[in-house]
Amino acid sequence: MKNYQRPEIYISPKTLSLFIGAGILIFLVVLAGSQVTTVIEPGYRGVYVMLGKVAPEFKGEGLAVKAPFIASIQKISVRQQTEQLQMECYSADLQQVKATLRILYRIPESTVVAIYQQFEGDPFPTLIAPRVVEALKEVASTQSAEMIVQQRERIKVETLQAIREKIGNGPSGGPLLIVEDITISDLTLSPELNAAIEQKMTQREEAERAKYVQRQAEIEAETAIIKARGDGESIQIRGKALRESPAFVRWQIVEKWDGISPVVVGGDDRTSNIMVTMEDLQQQPK
Repeated sequence: MKNYQRPEIYISPKTLSLFIGAGILIFLVVLAGSQVTTVIEPGYRGVYVMLGKVAPEFKGEGLAVKAPFIASIQKISVRQQTEQLQMECYSADLQQVKATLRILYRIPESTVVAIYQQFEGDPFPTLIAPRVVEALKEVASTQSAEMIVQQRERIKVETLQAIREKIGNGPSGGPLLIVEDITISDLTLSPELNAAIEQKMTQREEAERAKYVQRQAEIEAETAIIKARGDGESIQIRGKALRESPAFVRWQIVEKWDGISPVVVGGDDRTSNIMVTMEDLQQQPK
């Protein structure tokens, strides 16, 4: 049998260089293609940054095009977000109050670029939280600890208004950031102050109850006086009518008569008692 040898394939250095170059070119084209476009999800806006410079206009939802390698698109959420914050403050009577706050906020479209430039895209730790703490401390310092606990809704409204004023407006004149609402929960006072407030509230309830009982007694007494006065005036009027009009007496008798003639019972010890109506008695000869 004859041995056949496979012919050797010879690739010149020039051809090999062409293959390598073509592979590198294809890789760069694919990489560049992936760098040219990006997708901005619903609820987000894109901030275009090229060579460290921020474009003045944001990019909306959908497919966005950018220069490869030298530009990027930073995605900023415009949905409502919720953050929780725990803090301490002092009341007007120098009592320490601990509170847990939940802040609901969102970034308006008109300030997406400004928020990214000034607060690195996340405004809560650098913009919202410091102003929330400052606002609550200012409001709490004007009220006693007892009033802070009892009038939580009022404290919330005043704190929310102060937060919005401290955040201020953006470049276009509208609010830089919209704080939709805040909730204040887990208000904590010292055990001694809690006991004092509970005792004071109990005393106040007892005082209100005593005041209510006293008022009821006064109303009953006034009602009795009015009734007695009315009865006395009624007796005077009826007496005057009896004196001035004998016919009034007969009218009263007729009004109260039940339609049955009165019965007279007569007799003596020697005879049986006899029951006779007034009509029969009047008809007998005298």
